[in-house]
Amino acid sequence: MMDVEKPSTPVEIEKVKMSDIEYERAELLANLSDPDAGKNDEERRQIDKKLMWKVDMALIPWLSFLYLLSFLDRTNIGNARLAGLEDDLGMVKGDYNNNLTIFFVAYAVMEPATNALLKMITPRLFFTMIIVTWGVIMTLMGLVTNNAGLLAARFFLGVAEAGLFPGVNYYLSCWYKSSEIGVRSSIFFSAAALAGSFGGLLAAAIEKMDGLGGKDGWAWIFILEGLATVLAGCFCWWLVFDWPETARFLSADDRIRVQRRLIMDRQGRTAEDSDKRHMYAALKDWKTYGYMFIYMGCLTPLYAFSLFLPTIIAGMGHQGTKAQLLSVPPYAVAAALTVCVGFYADRTRQRGLCNIATVLLSIVGFAMLIASSNPTVQYVAVFLGAAGIYPTIPNTLSWLNNNTEGSLKRAFVLGVVVGWGNLNGVVSSNIYLTQQKPRYYTGHGVLLGFLTVFLLGGSIWMHLGLRKMNKDRRAGKLDEKWNALTDDQKWIQGDLRPDFMYVL
Repeated sequence: MMDVEKPSTPVEIEKVKMSDIEYERAELLANLSDPDAGKNDEERRQIDKKLMWKVDMALIPWLSFLYLLSFLDRTNIGNARLAGLEDDLGMVKGDYNNNLTIFFVAYAVMEPATNALLKMITPRLFFTMIIVTWGVIMTLMGLVTNNAGLLAARFFLGVAEAGLFPGVNYYLSCWYKSSEIGVRSSIFFSAAALAGSFGGLLAAAIEKMDGLGGKDGWAWIFILEGLATVLAGCFCWWLVFDWPETARFLSADDRIRVQRRLIMDRQGRTAEDSDKRHMYAALKDWKTYGYMFIYMGCLTPLYAFSLFLPTIIAGMGHQGTKAQLLSVPPYAVAAALTVCVGFYADRTRQRGLCNIATVLLSIVGFAMLIASSNPTVQYVAVFLGAAGIYPTIPNTLSWLNNNTEGSLKRAFVLGVVVGWGNLNGVVSSNIYLTQQKPRYYTGHGVLLGFLTVFLLGGSIWMHLGLRKMNKDRRAGKLDEKWNALTDDQKWIQGDLRPDFMYVL
């Protein structure tokens, strides 16, 4: 990458006329030697390309696999339902929905605090600990003999899984530039869609173990997938790395290169600040609530779709293994589109417009599910539904990451937004009503409303609001207020500073 030569000491820095951002970058760079001093721009680009390929290979495949396991373990109850879970445990009307609900209550309550814990105990220990824990819980879920046992297991599964998704999104923001994080987040999140495909295939195979060892087919789904998670959790100790400055897979020079490229990318020094006032600033920032508004429009449809797709397909007249297998293709299409949208949004920096365009697919899909009773039309509709939901999740969180300055503020906002979004899983769990089979008007209608009002409407509102703020900053409308602040007050402003430009 191209580096502009900066003064090497704070004294020299003060002698050069710079903007606030340039000054802060130079001050941080002065503490890190340049391992590529003397190299031309082309040589630097080649070194940077090789470095990021090394980082990608070390981080993204394993983290994506962990999220695949996470999503598989939280949604495989839908496949277990098709395999006779409710009858074998003597569950009555409402019990299945309660088991879905209790997971999201635990998940949402625990999620906001998890990023603080990650920063405290380091990523390697944090991810190893939570993954082994939820893998054990998942395995034990296959041993339950009644609905009360299943409820308890689902609750503790929610507690244990709460840290992975917000933790990984924050973790990636500590490794990649803002223009790079979208596609990485999209690849990571595409594992959720792949989990749907893989889960259907796996359930179709495992279900045939029914009766083996005195266990039902649905129990083996939980046991085998839980044991796989425990094994993966053990490997995390060697395959998850901490921060760029201590990463074992990087040379000393490469560690410096990663730190320097992040410093050059950030828009302000507060990205490294841990002052708790950034948390209070997050609570007073309208964008925090704007992203919460948008994200509830992402997560409610996501969880309803992933938990009830086998049920929806069964309502089309398909049963057993065929129903399990028909749930595979829509997820595969969603995974591919998720990665494509991630690439496009990183290149164009138009994350709001990507949300708006993508969600229209889902709106059309759920409108088709409501309007038609034709199984072929309904099956096409679930493809559109999946394609319009999954890409918006990583795109929205990348949008949040891009527009939140300060590591503590960003970690806090991510926890709050993701926690709030997951709390809406309670809604997802209770809108597909058994008595409405096979049309499920309430479920489809509620999701159509969430997609239209919260995801589409919220994305339009956020896009226009950020555009107005950038316009005001370019016109200098914030300069007078900024100049009246003390240095301490300026320190805490983060992305509210007048020279911070928002990604639209």
